[in-house]
Amino acid sequence: MFSFSTPSVYQSSKCFVTYGVMSHLEPEQVPSKGKPWSALLGQDFVHKVDLILPEEVLQLVKDKVTGDPSYAPVFYRVIMSLGQILEGDFFTEYIKIGNIMMLSEGKADFENVFSLKEGVLTMYLDKETYERAGLVGKPHGVKGKRGLKPRWIVQFDLRSPSMLHGKKGFDRLVYACKNVFNTPVTWLFHNLSKTPVPDPLSRHYPTKYTSHPGITEDLHAKVPSLTPPPALLRAQNRLDLEEYATDTYEWLSLIRLESPRVDVSDKIDPYLSGYAIPGNPEDVQEGRLCRISWQGFISPKWTQQTLADIMLVLPAKSWFSLSVTSFARGIVGDSADCTILRPPSSPGEYFLWDIKRHD
Repeated sequence: MFSFSTPSVYQSSKCFVTYGVMSHLEPEQVPSKGKPWSALLGQDFVHKVDLILPEEVLQLVKDKVTGDPSYAPVFYRVIMSLGQILEGDFFTEYIKIGNIMMLSEGKADFENVFSLKEGVLTMYLDKETYERAGLVGKPHGVKGKRGLKPRWIVQFDLRSPSMLHGKKGFDRLVYACKNVFNTPVTWLFHNLSKTPVPDPLSRHYPTKYTSHPGITEDLHAKVPSLTPPPALLRAQNRLDLEEYATDTYEWLSLIRLESPRVDVSDKIDPYLSGYAIPGNPEDVQEGRLCRISWQGFISPKWTQQTLADIMLVLPAKSWFSLSVTSFARGIVGDSADCTILRPPSSPGEYFLWDIKRHD
């Protein structure tokens, strides 16, 4: 594994590339440790998932994955105050007993934003709000970047036995919710456990959304050799491997964007675009690809299961790429991204591009 060079002030994200071999996949027991599984589970709130694969195996995915209406992720949009999350049946059934994900609207680097995952409430606050709330937190952001508008982050493990009414720490949080965080905000809500009956969410009149897959077929593209040269892996030359990984990731990104630069019929003037398909020109082939996309408020657990299902459905010699993008937190729109490529005729082998944003 290697990391790219230190990012400049204009590009704060870091990309880590890994080439490895996965262990045997059991249908009844999806791995959670080791890459690439840990990289998928390491995403916080997933916004978009892209699957790229040859068109000749598309029907297999349609039959086993996208053809099942219940497979599509479901999430809700609801308006609630932070204090309402800590009250009554909602707090007991969804946080203490169940497992949910919630994310409020806003950008974490200049607005007050709240998130809830695995029972942990995280609050990104400006200095004024932090001081008014009277809660204990820590500075957020890299030193030297906070400038005149420092940011603070406060976290509470709501599943802790001390997080109950009558306990000092919890009562302080409830007091801050009543006096500071008392404005209703818009949340995205996703339930990872069984829905309780009656549903405490229903009293807040949520709007339900389903992330139906969008399928783009017949992408007639120029396809480079996606199999890494054996000599490159044997030599373990960092610069050559970095160049190969960069070129391949760029091509996959252009496919995700449906860029005309990778289309077979592209005849753009080289003066306007200097992009060329990576690798030797004689290795570049024409191929028909397809892209399947899900977009919404998606759990990392769903992406982990989707990767396993795709690997079990497709033939061992078929290649595919799965990309997962999280919600952008900052005003510049940088977000975490994870892309996995299984090269052709290489069962078990994978390339992983893990892009981590600079928080």
